[in-house]
Amino acid sequence: MKKTTWIGAALVLCALPGISQARDTTHYLPFDAVVAEATAAGRLDGSVKFYLAKRPAGAKIIRSNVSTSKKTNAFNKTDEAACSWALQSALIGMEKAAKAAGANAVVDIVSNYKHVEYKDSSKYECHAGAVIAGVALKGSLAKVK
Repeated sequence: MKKTTWIGAALVLCALPGISQARDTTHYLPFDAVVAEATAAGRLDGSVKFYLAKRPAGAKIIRSNVSTSKKTNAFNKTDEAACSWALQSALIGMEKAAKAAGANAVVDIVSNYKHVEYKDSSKYECHAGAVIAGVALKGSLAKVK
């Protein structure tokens, strides 16, 4: 090969790491605000209550270790808006699972992104990139009074 071809190939290879580095920003955002937003918009019907990192007294567990992982398009959205959409999708799935199991609550909810738990009583974990944002949750379906 010609010397100029090798130089051109080397320059392209040097530029690739900068192009291929994907952003993965971790955010810890308010949980209750997203639940309220989804309920007000009619995405959640309010019949299932969500308890982040806690279990109310007298809760009867119907099914443990229920998990969901949802991603959403983050292109042209703020990280917070994309994370809100991803969490709402996860909560909609958990609401459906709770209703199908005869539960009226999801308790002991923790973030479980890449199977690493983050437990907080007011915030959830979301990972946002340039194109995709994702939320992973784990909790237990329960009946509460």
